[in-house]
Amino acid sequence: MLIATFAARLAASGRAIPALLEGMSDDDARWRPAKGGWSIVEIVNHLADEETEDFRTRLRLTLETPEAEWPGIDPEGAVLARQHGEKPLAPSLARFADERSSSLAWLATLDDGVDLRRTHVHKVIGDLRAGDLLASWAAHDVLHLRQLGVRLHQLVAKHAAPYSTDYAGPGVA
Repeated sequence: MLIATFAARLAASGRAIPALLEGMSDDDARWRPAKGGWSIVEIVNHLADEETEDFRTRLRLTLETPEAEWPGIDPEGAVLARQHGEKPLAPSLARFADERSSSLAWLATLDDGVDLRRTHVHKVIGDLRAGDLLASWAAHDVLHLRQLGVRLHQLVAKHAAPYSTDYAGPGVA
């Protein structure tokens, strides 16, 4: 039941992300706030990377061979090295959607008999159960949905000048 619950969350956020960004120009998708932080297209490509290099891979390894070393990842470095900020939004969203679809198809092969208590011992974090990874995967999407919401709010304010968005309420940090 837990697998189906989190797969449904991942499916919903997988639909929400492209819906939020529908019709956005590449210029807006590449815009970065002056105070720092990723652009929208960098966030989308990071999410696609996480599907293939982090959550799906690490959950599978934890379920199948929990003692195996995990492949290394560097999310911050990958965004820069892979020049995610220069990519057009539409193919980036398509890549995310394709990878999310593959993840959901794989999750659908798991049944309720899968032992989500299987544990990988991470060198830095310590014990991580398969269930921890599954829950964190869904939570990771929500963190980035919030981040996308902030970027969208910032873009509305940017495009509204000389008008104010203050009447809508304060922006989030």
